[in-house]
Amino acid sequence: MSETRLSFKQMCARFDVTPRTLRYYEYIELLAPDREGRARWYGPREVARMELIMRGRRFGFTLEECRQFLSIYDREGTEAQLRVFLEMADRQLIALREQRHQIDAAMQELADLRGKALAQLDETRG
Repeated sequence: MSETRLSFKQMCARFDVTPRTLRYYEYIELLAPDREGRARWYGPREVARMELIMRGRRFGFTLEECRQFLSIYDREGTEAQLRVFLEMADRQLIALREQRHQIDAAMQELADLRGKALAQLDETRG
């Protein structure tokens, strides 16, 4: 294995993604591996891009948002990319807080209903 490049199989294993996912990311131009015949090779740039994609997905960003974020670096550089990231992060933090609020409310409602069901079951036994 080369220290600077990963094979298709190594890339899938490193990021715990399916071959189909990796091919799709290439198809939608998130990744552009080097090709030698039918083999694909992923250098440091592609590995770094994949790390950003995986992190973005974990934070709830869409693939299109990831693609746009990555393309800003290619067109405008780091400073512009960081500014866009701050805007994206602010929007996503708001969305995640709302999701957390909805989950907390659903958990409370479920716990209340569970308590009522348990009480009913106790009454029918008693």
